[in-house]
Amino acid sequence: MQKNFFGVVTARVLLLNACLFCLSLCVVAQNTKTPQNTKARTVSAPEIEPDTNKVSLLQPVKIKDTSKNSAIQYLTLQQCIDYAMQHQPALNVSLINIEVAKTTNDINLAGVLPQVTASGDLIHYLQQSQNGSTSSNSGTGTTTQNGNGHSYSFIPGLALTQAIFNPSLLYAYKSAPLYLKQARQTSDSTKIFLVTSVSKTFYTLLNNLEQINVLKGDTAEFGKSLRDAYHQYKGGIVDETDYEQAEITLNNTLAQLKQANENVVPQYAALKRVIGYPVDQQFNVVFDTLEMMKSIHIDTIQQLQFEKRIEYQQLNTTKALQDQTINYYRYSFLPTVSGFYNYNLSYQNNHLSDLFSTSYPSSLVGLSFNIPIFTGFSRLNNLHKAKLERQILDWNETDLKLQINAEYTSALANYKSNYYNLQILQKNVELSKRVFFVVTLQYRQGVVPYLNVITAESNLITSEINYLNALFQVLSNKIDLEKAMGNISY
Repeated sequence: MQKNFFGVVTARVLLLNACLFCLSLCVVAQNTKTPQNTKARTVSAPEIEPDTNKVSLLQPVKIKDTSKNSAIQYLTLQQCIDYAMQHQPALNVSLINIEVAKTTNDINLAGVLPQVTASGDLIHYLQQSQNGSTSSNSGTGTTTQNGNGHSYSFIPGLALTQAIFNPSLLYAYKSAPLYLKQARQTSDSTKIFLVTSVSKTFYTLLNNLEQINVLKGDTAEFGKSLRDAYHQYKGGIVDETDYEQAEITLNNTLAQLKQANENVVPQYAALKRVIGYPVDQQFNVVFDTLEMMKSIHIDTIQQLQFEKRIEYQQLNTTKALQDQTINYYRYSFLPTVSGFYNYNLSYQNNHLSDLFSTSYPSSLVGLSFNIPIFTGFSRLNNLHKAKLERQILDWNETDLKLQINAEYTSALANYKSNYYNLQILQKNVELSKRVFFVVTLQYRQGVVPYLNVITAESNLITSEINYLNALFQVLSNKIDLEKAMGNISY
């Protein structure tokens, strides 16, 4: 019986040695197929357990200055908006238009002030009546006598007129503040559009920069997975496909990272354009993570007030101007009344050299009026046309309210849905980090195939990118909602 026992033991030992010898041959055979440059692709990464209790993808972003200028600026969102308020071309044009409106009002109201003109006639009579002659200056309302038959005459005059009542001046006086208000509202509308555009462009750039940060971290982690797969492959624990799949995953992530880096340049150019930043200068963007997370929230139970929208205010100003146009045509049948005063000096002599030796002054004062009696029904037709245009503005107000309400409800729905989506995606990031960590440990222990690691890696990248997209989408939706409610501050 002892012989049988030792025989069994000896047989098992020989079988074990044979298995080990075969395994060694397999390892040697596999190592001969290993690419020579594989070691150059390995990337080391710290092996730490991720914190899945919270999501903290956002990191303050600073773009490396590739220029020679060491005094590069770092701008937050508010600083970008402040810079745009000073340098954006469209906004500066709107501010100039305010001054244009003021100057135009001054021109239109110039007729309210006294109008003073000077005139003069130098006359040489070629033939005169012996009984005396009379010359009349219809432009100034003066009459001069040349009863002495003088050959030369010079008649200078000074005329002053003062408008007392004029429908055109009345319209200019009442519409002047409305035109100025209209120009300022146009500037306010430009500012609101500017704040919205700068904010959205800033968030788009930040989204891309944060995705670069995510892809950089994932690239480091995938490089570590590639290194582990390579060593396990060399040790004969896994086959060659695991190592190749790890390399494919790393290459895909590197391609995404390259694309994201290339997108930074046009996105910076877009931000430069909306804030009016010089093309030949560079700047970096920075942000406060806590402040940004706080700014996500907005009170969604506020009631929509049409009066707060700048478009509604502009329409009301246009309606007020149209009312003044109606009044202008309504009162255009009234007479135009003005006062005048003329002073003239008449110099007369038979010899040109002695022309200014004697003067004959004259002056007068009076009132003039002009009453339109029949104008071919133009006044009535203009009045009817102005009233029709006022009705068009009323319908425009109805359409604008519908448009604002549709814009508000759409912005509110987008904000609520994307805010809920953000919370779900935040949980997905936590779960993806945990799953990736556990699956990686299981793979290193030989429990699961490498396909599980690839799936976990893909889910992690997708969840992180989706979270960032949702985050900045919510921020953009908040801007749209504030604009729809008329709450954009500048």
